[in-house]
Amino acid sequence: MVPMPSVLPDGEPVPADGTLPARALDGAGDRPLGFYLHVPYCATRCGYCDFNTYTAAELRGSGGALASRDNYAETLAEEIRLARKVLGDDPRRAETVFVGGGTPTLLPAEDLTRMLGVIRDEFGLADGAEITTEANPESVDPRYLAALREGGFNRVSFGMQSARQHVLRVLDRTHTPGRPEACVAEARAAGFEHVNLDLIYGTPGETDDDWRASLDAAVGAGPDHVSAYALIVEEGTQLARRIRRGEVPMTDDDEHADRYLIAEERLTAAGFGWYEVSNWATTEAGRCRHNELYWRGADWWGAGPGAHSHVGGVRWWNVKHPGAYAQALAEGRSPGAGRELLGEEDRRVERILLELRLADGCPLGLLAPAGLRAAGRAVADGLLAPEPYERGRAVLTLRGRLLADAVVRDLVD
Repeated sequence: MVPMPSVLPDGEPVPADGTLPARALDGAGDRPLGFYLHVPYCATRCGYCDFNTYTAAELRGSGGALASRDNYAETLAEEIRLARKVLGDDPRRAETVFVGGGTPTLLPAEDLTRMLGVIRDEFGLADGAEITTEANPESVDPRYLAALREGGFNRVSFGMQSARQHVLRVLDRTHTPGRPEACVAEARAAGFEHVNLDLIYGTPGETDDDWRASLDAAVGAGPDHVSAYALIVEEGTQLARRIRRGEVPMTDDDEHADRYLIAEERLTAAGFGWYEVSNWATTEAGRCRHNELYWRGADWWGAGPGAHSHVGGVRWWNVKHPGAYAQALAEGRSPGAGRELLGEEDRRVERILLELRLADGCPLGLLAPAGLRAAGRAVADGLLAPEPYERGRAVLTLRGRLLADAVVRDLVD
């Protein structure tokens, strides 16, 4: 899942009623529509976390009852109703809904299904819609998962991160090793067809053998999707402070590359295929269709504090704090903090940045002359695959995936 950033960009003001420019809905019928619902609450803050989330202690005395999770489902429902007003007679039904955080499963299962119900009532759900929630392994049990499945959820993503206790301890993760694997079995028993496990590699103190053990444990649990992300140490986090004090070592890019190659080897051998640089699935049906909306520049409405949205080249983001978010909606105002209108060049560059990360790559027709010359050099250097290149597409090789950011920089010139 694409996380909600803790720092919002600058931008022009969002109209109080959330109105979009008329051009934003031009051709909307040809684009999928999804919803992201952000639940900003966590029981504790992980040491590496820089997402827009809040513990009870962090909210105490800051926003009062408006910031409480007790009435959060109804507050978020108000933004979904606002989305209906803003999108007017847009006939599209939601093809994906993704509930992320934070820890969405700190809320009662009934709250999550209530939020989904508002989307169903206001927009409708497309046939076969993908309905996902993230979950902390320690915040669910078989009864909770059964309630989610009965309420319409058909995909669940568990934050596993590692199978090694000492690695979890560095990350300040509170679940015990083995619990995420048990959650997969419980989700399957509840009727979930699609289950993801999130992993993180490159944690200080993690060895190659630790990482292999985590991959083997994840694969052995039987999910149909695995996400594996390199740890990014963000300034201002507890982990960054510990590294700066010399309490834990810092991993380097070479170690990250080694861990990625191990992941590709282990996951491929287990029947998973990569379809985005950090994501593998056993079947096409097992891919995260919601994230594919992001990567392919489709339309999504992000509801919740700090959530980002995109409709027809208009991108906007909500105020960060749950109290300020609830206050805006209570006063009948959009919670939008700012927005930007993307020009044709912006959208071209974004398509290259995002689509190149996918297994089918991006069309060479998106590239400017300098980018085309760079693509030719990337083929010669083994960073782009020659056969797709001959067919007019830029597709990363395995080596290219390791250097994806550098390849992208060359192609967007």
